[in-house]
Amino acid sequence: MIRFTVVTITYNAAPVLQSTLDSVLAQNYANVEHWIIDGKSTDSTVAMAEDYRRQTEQQGSPHVVCIQSEPDRGLYDAMNKGLALATGDYIVFLNAGDAFPSADTLQHVADCVKPGEPLPGVLYGFTDIVDSERRFVAHRRLQPPARLSWRSFCRGMLVCHQAFYARADIAKNNPYDLRYRFSADVDWCIRVMRETQRRHLMLVRVNEVVANYLDGGMTNKNHRASLIERFHVMARHYGLITTLFMHLWFVVRRR
Repeated sequence: MIRFTVVTITYNAAPVLQSTLDSVLAQNYANVEHWIIDGKSTDSTVAMAEDYRRQTEQQGSPHVVCIQSEPDRGLYDAMNKGLALATGDYIVFLNAGDAFPSADTLQHVADCVKPGEPLPGVLYGFTDIVDSERRFVAHRRLQPPARLSWRSFCRGMLVCHQAFYARADIAKNNPYDLRYRFSADVDWCIRVMRETQRRHLMLVRVNEVVANYLDGGMTNKNHRASLIERFHVMARHYGLITTLFMHLWFVVRRR
């Protein structure tokens, strides 16, 4: 049975955290490690996480819940801490406010791994956007293709970060680049997929929604800066000419 490490990054996240914790606790898949990496919150975030750990133990769940709370240098620094601590076969980042859509989500992801074959480098699925009341807002505009490669992201981030399960050995070899404030996740996904291709491993799509993404995250609040930074990420991986061409193509297409 493969092991999933779910990493949740928090900082003063008490208003949105509970739904995330509930969705992990509800998973009927047994082999789960859940790391909560907190940036030394000053609200009730850590107390909520401790209550969740006690609840997991009291219910006799086989899930392992681990909590670390200390100052960090921002979101992606915290994610690198999660990478270093993870012991699972696959790592997925489910941040405060985001949630698994059903109790069967991790089981369905695991079912896509064929016994006796090399573990795919990436498992990926669909994402829905929800509001603060967990109500459906929309399907994510960019949809994951049936055949994904590292070159696919030249058309945009086709797979949401929360729906991207990276094989742990590959993920650990590719920590987040802290030069990027808003788009290190895009860069990380591309580098993970490039290494997957170099190793001649599969990228396997899960044909269902595997993450509910809370509308209004950090990138949305810094939209202009995020777009500029993402352009630099794309140019780094795909070249300036290709990036400019794809940008112009999307602008024309939206008119």
